[in-house]
Amino acid sequence: MAYIPAGSTAQAPWALCVTPARAGWTYAGLRALNLSGETAEFATGDEEMLVVPLSGSCVVECDGERLELRGRESVFAGVTDFAYLPVRATARITGRGRFALPSAVAARRLPVRYGAAADVPVEVRGAGRSTRQVNNFCAPEVFECDRLMAVEVLTPGGNWSSYPPHKHDTPGEGEAVLEEIYYFEGGPGYQRVYGAPGRPIDVLAEVGCGDVVLVPHGYHGPSMAAPGYDLYYLNVLAGPEEKRSMAFRDDPRHAWIRSSWAGQPPDPRVPMTSAAGEATS
Repeated sequence: MAYIPAGSTAQAPWALCVTPARAGWTYAGLRALNLSGETAEFATGDEEMLVVPLSGSCVVECDGERLELRGRESVFAGVTDFAYLPVRATARITGRGRFALPSAVAARRLPVRYGAAADVPVEVRGAGRSTRQVNNFCAPEVFECDRLMAVEVLTPGGNWSSYPPHKHDTPGEGEAVLEEIYYFEGGPGYQRVYGAPGRPIDVLAEVGCGDVVLVPHGYHGPSMAAPGYDLYYLNVLAGPEEKRSMAFRDDPRHAWIRSSWAGQPPDPRVPMTSAAGEATS
C-alpha cells in the first residue's frame, strides 16, 4: 500500500488516517481534518503530533494551553504557523479549513508549543529545473521533538524535486534509518520510489490533492510537477535513531546531479511563498 489515493483512509473525524500500524511500520503517521467551524477532539496516545494548517485557521486546546493558529489561505499562499501536541494528551481543534497532523510514536513527553511562521527557515534548493522551495518548519535543528520531523516542499510546474533520488534505510555514517510519508496538494504530479539491491519496491504514481505515498525503504524521487501545475508535498519522517537526523544517501548513479547545480541559476519563480504569508510569484 505504498500509494494511498485521497479519501481511501477516511475514518471519522479524520479525512485521512495513516497510523503506523496501517502503514505497516513502527513510527511515522499522518492524519488530516476538514473542519467547517466544528470542534474535533482526540487523544494523541503514544504519538507526538503537529497541527499544520493547509488552508484556513484554527484554535488548538491541549494541556490547559490555548493556541490560535493564523494559518493561511492555501499551501501556495504562504508559510504557516503550527502547534505541537505531546504524547498522552487530549486535544481539541476548532476551526475552518483543512489541517494536517503529522505524528511519530515517541517516548519523551514535551510541552505543548507554538511555532511561528516568521521563525520557519525557507530554503531555495537546487538549480535550473531542479529548483524547489523547502520550508524547514520541523527540521531537527529548527524545532524540538522526540522523533518527529517534517518539512514542506513547493515545486513550480515543470520542475523536479526530491532529486537526485535518495534513501534513508541503511544504518551507518551519513544515512539515518527513517520511515517517510509524502502528502500532496496541487498537481498533477508524479512520484517515483524504487528499491536498492535486495530490497525491491516499485512505485510510479500520479499524485494530486490529498494523495499520499509511503516510503518504507528504497530511493525516492524525483517528485515531478507537470508543466503548468505547481506541486506541494508535506514530508513526515521518523525512525529509531536517538538523535533526530534527516541524513540521506543519493543513488550513486545520479549523485553527480548536485555538482551540476553550481553552473546553473536557480529558477526565478522560487521562493514561491514567504513567511509573511505573501505569494512571491
